[in-house]
Amino acid sequence: MNSLPNSAGLGAHAVTISRVAVNQWHAVENDLVVGRGHASRRLDGRTFLSIDTWRAAVFDRLAAAMLADQSTPLYTVVDETDRDLTASWVRAGFATWRRESEFVVPTGLTRATVPSGVLIATADDVAEAPLRDLDQAIRDEVESTVGWQTMPAEVLPWQGGTRPIDTSKYTVAVRDDRYVGLVRVATMTRRPRIGLVAVLAAEQRHGIARALLSQVLGGLHRSGFEAATAEIDETNTAAMALFEGFGARRTGGSLELIRRPEGA
Repeated sequence: MNSLPNSAGLGAHAVTISRVAVNQWHAVENDLVVGRGHASRRLDGRTFLSIDTWRAAVFDRLAAAMLADQSTPLYTVVDETDRDLTASWVRAGFATWRRESEFVVPTGLTRATVPSGVLIATADDVAEAPLRDLDQAIRDEVESTVGWQTMPAEVLPWQGGTRPIDTSKYTVAVRDDRYVGLVRVATMTRRPRIGLVAVLAAEQRHGIARALLSQVLGGLHRSGFEAATAEIDETNTAAMALFEGFGARRTGGSLELIRRPEGA
């Protein structure tokens, strides 16, 4: 355990910053924990930091200790309305990397025609092997254009085919026995969450994404859900237009911040 005492601006008692685990730090004052820091390495290799404290000086000391022990680039996510927390991360050398809007999408309100030659498969009708092929193909296309790092942090990276895949979470579009588009939905939350909508580049602009989303929202409505949630990168104007076409309402947003290597 590494400790760094410091009392500047922290009151009568010295505050000690301690690394209590490989990815955890505590700020202790007078035997009380007054701040906590955590570093989480995501499956895509990026490290995200979080700090929990109500005192700016403690935040700065925790951030300094964490940054000294971590290689850049580093990331963090804050609510767009939390200006104090954003300012704290900016003091630590972070800058806005991407903005994401949060939407609530009503279910069962809009129907879309399935394009000619396309079939929609759900749940038990989705096969794992072609789903993995589609997943890989979509990831290759994203990586060769905007880069997978622009995807939401919670969208899992490809794991070389070793990561378990739950086909029941997917609805797919099929053309000529080949999977060409998908929607992934998580239902283990208060509201179902639409985690990913993607169509192969060669199949875009034919209404496949709209047909997939319509199928998913209709199924959720029949299951008793009045709405679903989704998060969309604000630079993805096509996705924004798609969801707004289904009556999606923006309810908030978040900022993903980055601390780049010096000189980058």
